[in-house]
Amino acid sequence: MISQRKTVRPRIGIFGIGHGAYWPQFPGLKEQLEGYQQKVEARVAQWADVVTAGLVDSAPASLAAGDLFQRQQVDMIYCYVGTYATSSTVLPAVQVHKVPVLVLNLQPTAALDYANTDTRDWLANCCACCVPELSSAFHRCDIEFHVVSGMLEEEEGCEEPARRAWAEIQEWTEAAGVLRTLRRSRMGFLGHTYPGMLDMYSDFTQHQGQLGAHIEILEMCDLAQMVNAVTTAEIKAKEEETIAIFDLAEDSPSDPLATRPSSEALDWAYRVAVGLDKLVDAFALDGLTYYYRGLDGNEYEQIAAGFALGCSLLTARGVPCSGEGDLKNCQVMKVVDTFGAGGSYSEVTAMDFRENFILAGHDGPFHIAIAEGRPLLRGLSLYHGKHGEGVGVETQVKHGPVTLLSMTQTRQGNLKLLAAQAESMPGPVLQIGNTDSRLKFSLGPADFINAWCREGPTHHFALGVGHFLSKIEKFASIASLELKVICT
Repeated sequence: MISQRKTVRPRIGIFGIGHGAYWPQFPGLKEQLEGYQQKVEARVAQWADVVTAGLVDSAPASLAAGDLFQRQQVDMIYCYVGTYATSSTVLPAVQVHKVPVLVLNLQPTAALDYANTDTRDWLANCCACCVPELSSAFHRCDIEFHVVSGMLEEEEGCEEPARRAWAEIQEWTEAAGVLRTLRRSRMGFLGHTYPGMLDMYSDFTQHQGQLGAHIEILEMCDLAQMVNAVTTAEIKAKEEETIAIFDLAEDSPSDPLATRPSSEALDWAYRVAVGLDKLVDAFALDGLTYYYRGLDGNEYEQIAAGFALGCSLLTARGVPCSGEGDLKNCQVMKVVDTFGAGGSYSEVTAMDFRENFILAGHDGPFHIAIAEGRPLLRGLSLYHGKHGEGVGVETQVKHGPVTLLSMTQTRQGNLKLLAAQAESMPGPVLQIGNTDSRLKFSLGPADFINAWCREGPTHHFALGVGHFLSKIEKFASIASLELKVICT
């Protein structure tokens, strides 16, 4: 029912390297190495668009490879080390285009047959020989690089080195895809930040400068025009979409403010959801940050009160929606979603010292694609701390491993990531029309909160399913963002 937005494939430049002096000395060696490189390119092409410069064996060829990568605007460069090569034949390919470099040190065989291996066969397996030399040159020239060492292919009885290496290469490729997605994203900012939440105020220029994302400033009148133009047929279609995903809650047994949603509140939520769809399409948005206070029940207050349903549906489509005007959280919601892990709008809501978990959720949008069971729509006669009334989304994130990702800002003005891994545990939660999940960390509730707060976080974070900290680490590295991990 939920139509997911198409993900952006990263563009990876690949070149192999070798020592030109070997070719006349050992006929067939170059062709053998080119065959290995083709296997590398085919494997990477499963996850990315590959720009190949072939096998580079001289400084002029390396410079031409760099020019190619620059013209094609690659996101990362993979240097496949087939055999020894001098660093002077490698550096020009990565100097021209300042993007991260991944050195693929993938040996074709698990071990040499020492008694029967000649010089030619050794050279076809001595890829590790020049990796230290390349590392020295890259380091001294201030080129960001990483090395993946292992085997090109699995051998019977020795499968792990290839499996581990290729799993790592896939994660680097996925991280490059996330960065390419973010750099080409259009993030809408509708209304303003919740007044007084100083942790969430953002510099739009800083966001575009560090992340590459465009910030499109939107007016409530843009959305109001679209909401007012919604047709009866469009409302009906949105109702059918909603009923296929949500259940309607009954009156809360604990909170008189939370009730079965009225037909009027649902109709308004459907209308606003259609209007939000139109807003996203009209401005080609890849994410939306929003908040508007309104006054005395005026039109904009009523529209802002109807956001929960539509923003949850958009978030599950790959258009993350972050309430209270938290642009930084919208960015990390986009990161988590692009990794395929969801990315729900969350904050700490309570600590449980009897069972040692933290309750986390929010009154705003939830990534319903990662809900535990069918989510509920519950009527709310008021939104705490906000104006208006309407419907709220009530659910938990799927039980099992989860990862938290937050974006904050340092005293020096740079954007910074915080991450932690936890387990989403089954058990009772609040029935007040909000989302809530029971998160258990390797640290107890008090120790976790203390450690998290030492890093100066914003009070929101994106909550995703699975443990994918290694992917976040790779993304932070190539995005040049500081990352602090609180607990694994």
